[in-house]
Amino acid sequence: MKIRKSSAFCLIGMAFLLAGCQSSADSPSGKRIMRVGYFPNITHSQALIGMARGDFQAALGTEVEIQATQFNAGPSAIEAIFAGQIDLTYIGPNPAINGFIKSGGKALRIVCGATSGGAALIVRPAAMIRSAADLAGRKIASPQLGNTQDVALRRYILDNGLKTLEQGGTVEVVPTDNPLILDMFRLGTIDGAWVPEPWASRLVVEGGGEVFLDERDLWTDTNGEFVTAHIIVSAKFLAQHPDLVKAWIRAHVEVTQWELDNPVEARALLNLEIEKLTGKKLAAEVLSMAWGRMTVSWDPISASLFTSAQSAFEAGFLKEEPVLDGIYDLTLLNEVLQEKSLPAVE
Repeated sequence: MKIRKSSAFCLIGMAFLLAGCQSSADSPSGKRIMRVGYFPNITHSQALIGMARGDFQAALGTEVEIQATQFNAGPSAIEAIFAGQIDLTYIGPNPAINGFIKSGGKALRIVCGATSGGAALIVRPAAMIRSAADLAGRKIASPQLGNTQDVALRRYILDNGLKTLEQGGTVEVVPTDNPLILDMFRLGTIDGAWVPEPWASRLVVEGGGEVFLDERDLWTDTNGEFVTAHIIVSAKFLAQHPDLVKAWIRAHVEVTQWELDNPVEARALLNLEIEKLTGKKLAAEVLSMAWGRMTVSWDPISASLFTSAQSAFEAGFLKEEPVLDGIYDLTLLNEVLQEKSLPAVE
């Protein structure tokens, strides 16, 4: 569902007003409840793998009940945080930025990283796009208005001396759900798309597209690393249940280490979970290509988040320059890393 920027922000604001009267509750069995969210895709691999293997349940213990919710878009997960419907979720950077700003810094905290990389601009060969200047007069899709890839696309357009139609230019940005992007790409009704994995690889393998730009190439200041997904927690839940959040982070770090040490097994298990949740496996070629364009991590790569926030402001999605003081609380993550003799993150 597409929501205009102003309408989405109003919904978020209304949800936040209601959040104070809603909180986690005990289950009928008397267990503590932890309500978590994630997306059924490759960039949220730790959530899918950790839930499938039971890592998170083992870390939380038998006295805690995990209630999981799947989301397909970041704004929906943010609304659920505001409404007190979930406590923790895996999510992209721009929805987290919007949620933090719209709540006056009160609603959420970023507590851990999850994925770096895994986004690209794919073009149709017939469109003959060979340089940024060739985007003029073209129709380029993104997954959702104001989402992480949409903001990255609009920033790239501006940085290369072009403008979107809304700005009086000739580049038409078409926010569209990822499955429809693939259909439109095949039909030739769009010239390209800036999308996350595995959709970038699907456009190449299933749509015959070409990689025009791997987004990692733009992040020279961070050695090609940029946050694609991280973990946010309700500020209220973090204050009330730091033990549960720390246990989740510990399991997340352990799952990440296992994925890095066992990539073949990790890809296979991830694909089984994607099939279970969506009804369809990823083709082996798609999975391998997508996995190679991203890196699982616990480092939130904070420098890239601040750059993304500034890009959102310059693209018109934030009315004022972003002030993000306090958006990170990495205390528990660094405690876990210290316990495991791993370097701290900032």
